[in-house]
Amino acid sequence: MGGAGLERDGAVGIITIDNPPVNAMSPGLPGAILARLAEAQADDAVEAVVLRGAGKGALAGADIRSFGTPWPEGEPTLRDVIAAIELSAKPVIATLAGYWLGGGLELALSCHYRVASRKTQVGQPEVALGFPPGAGGTQRLPRLAGVEAALAMIVDGTPVDAPEAAEKGILDRVIDGDLLEGAVAFAGERIAAGPPHALARERTPELRDPDIFAATRERLERRARGQRAPLACLECVELALEVPFDEGIRRERAIFEACMASAESRALRHVFFAERAVRKVPGIGKETSVRPIESAAIVGAGTMGRGIATCFANAGISVRLMDSDSQALEHAMAGIRSEYEGRVKRGRIAAADAEDRIGLIEPIETLERVAGADLVIEAVFEEMPLKEEVFRALDAVCDEGAIIASNTSYLDVNHLADIVPRRRGNVLGMHFFSPAQVMRLLEVVRTDSATLEALASVLALAKRLGKLAVVAGVCHGFIGNRMLEGYTREVRFLLEEGASPVEIDAALTAFGMAMGPCSVADLAGLDVSWRKRKADAHLRDPAKRYSAVADRLCELGRFGQKTGAGYYRYEPGSRAPVPDPEVDALIAEVAAESGIERRAIAADEIVERCLYPLVNEGARILDEGIALRASDIDIVWINGYGFPRWRGGVMHWADEVGLDAVHATIARLDESGDHWEPAPLLSRLASEGKGFADVDRAA
Repeated sequence: MGGAGLERDGAVGIITIDNPPVNAMSPGLPGAILARLAEAQADDAVEAVVLRGAGKGALAGADIRSFGTPWPEGEPTLRDVIAAIELSAKPVIATLAGYWLGGGLELALSCHYRVASRKTQVGQPEVALGFPPGAGGTQRLPRLAGVEAALAMIVDGTPVDAPEAAEKGILDRVIDGDLLEGAVAFAGERIAAGPPHALARERTPELRDPDIFAATRERLERRARGQRAPLACLECVELALEVPFDEGIRRERAIFEACMASAESRALRHVFFAERAVRKVPGIGKETSVRPIESAAIVGAGTMGRGIATCFANAGISVRLMDSDSQALEHAMAGIRSEYEGRVKRGRIAAADAEDRIGLIEPIETLERVAGADLVIEAVFEEMPLKEEVFRALDAVCDEGAIIASNTSYLDVNHLADIVPRRRGNVLGMHFFSPAQVMRLLEVVRTDSATLEALASVLALAKRLGKLAVVAGVCHGFIGNRMLEGYTREVRFLLEEGASPVEIDAALTAFGMAMGPCSVADLAGLDVSWRKRKADAHLRDPAKRYSAVADRLCELGRFGQKTGAGYYRYEPGSRAPVPDPEVDALIAEVAAESGIERRAIAADEIVERCLYPLVNEGARILDEGIALRASDIDIVWINGYGFPRWRGGVMHWADEVGLDAVHATIARLDESGDHWEPAPLLSRLASEGKGFADVDRAA
């Protein structure tokens, strides 16, 4: 339970809110603030009040861990504090430092004045947790900053820094130098000026663009398919123009509470904590030694190699990009330069910064030149003999303490570690997702022999690269791609059974996937997975069902967007998929050859058939310890495969559906198929009435 103290500096009472680490409004703290406010009101020597946060000065809203749990009966709330401030006969000056977000900003908006240090950031990011602000933010912010600025901050959750906040009217002064001294001086000025001391609630919202609500609603309906929270935020801001302030506050609260109780909000809060839990790896703590990685080398200058090199350059780390094919190397460097030039043209980076980053990437043609690098990442084609050859060569040239990583998507990293026995402890997998310079996810594949120091060093590097790293064990495809095989298998089976590419993509994008699976395959290139299927054909069980749909498309040279045809047709210069009757005919032909009678398939069945294999395989991955926790699997699928964040990830979504229901459907499908056997963990949890959230291999 946090507290609040009151001290005086002349005629100014200073209330310091103290609830480490971020001064969140947990039970007990609002009551303490109210008590200090009452003391200040009762002290005739106090003519103004400065409200500030202890420590670094940040002030958060409610403790997210308490969301969804009842507030202790009789305990004052943040809204009680806000009401007391607005009733204060003495001006209250919020003094902002660090981050004042969510309820913290709502508290500041209720004060008569706001001052801040230059580096302060303010925002209303509640939409990211599935609800609008619930303590008046949607009503006060438009009255201070104008409707357009409020919409950007509330609907999109975009924070602003202090100078911009002052420009928008949110802050009354940006203070350089000692913030508390500046705040006390500002309070003195307000005392000298005398009343009136206006409140945000007394102002009229300013609307410059009468079409802003319609335009924002149209944008949200395109972008936020199925999500309630962004539209709820929009509705609340509209209330600021449509109804009196107090009614707006009441209706905002009702919308907030309804959203808070939704599955969408539960999912987004789950993801919030999952992204923090993923950083916790058993055996790694503050005491674990971490090697500094100040130089790196990438072997292979293909699409992945150049993307990974760009990641390092963006982080300010020098990197050598090696390829024995001079033309491939030249093409890669030209692509890197072109990408940076494009970012300069779009105003995302200064030209000088772009040149500095390009200068950090050194193209080299001989493997011997990687010597001296702290980390070497192999990024050659996904063929084990080739990777073995590279690892043997690296063993001969790398420094003794260098970490060697493979960017493999599927292959056995334990086997690669065995190729270099004296370096086993320094070999891991680093599975970047394409495009590597854009995608946030990084699967760090922990070999059986990797040392904690090597693992901790790569995880520290991932953070420096701006990646969200998930530790995975060694198996075919690790976490994400192992699960993906069941997803793509069902897509092909559904095509044979009667669903069209358009119908499958529509069902899954309506569910919330970023793209439909047929469109994704066309974007990635159908030849990539075809090459892998051909290489693994000898391992296929001939007794099990296999679909030749994708193979037949590839045999016709239909590799997707890059050839102008895949599951869809593409006009020259366009990425828009066009349904193709030739594909429909080919699918019908393959189905007839296999003796499959085609039928109409409902969207609900498409979703279940595509997503339940993910759940089932995820259960096996969790049971085997390949993933430390179910929420790690969720992070992989949200950040690597476009699973909707607002559904919480594959495993959380299954918990919401109910594992008993998921298990029953899979068991029913198992009666008619040879690939639907329920995972043992799924069967066990369903029978016990538990969920994946109850399983934590990291505990």
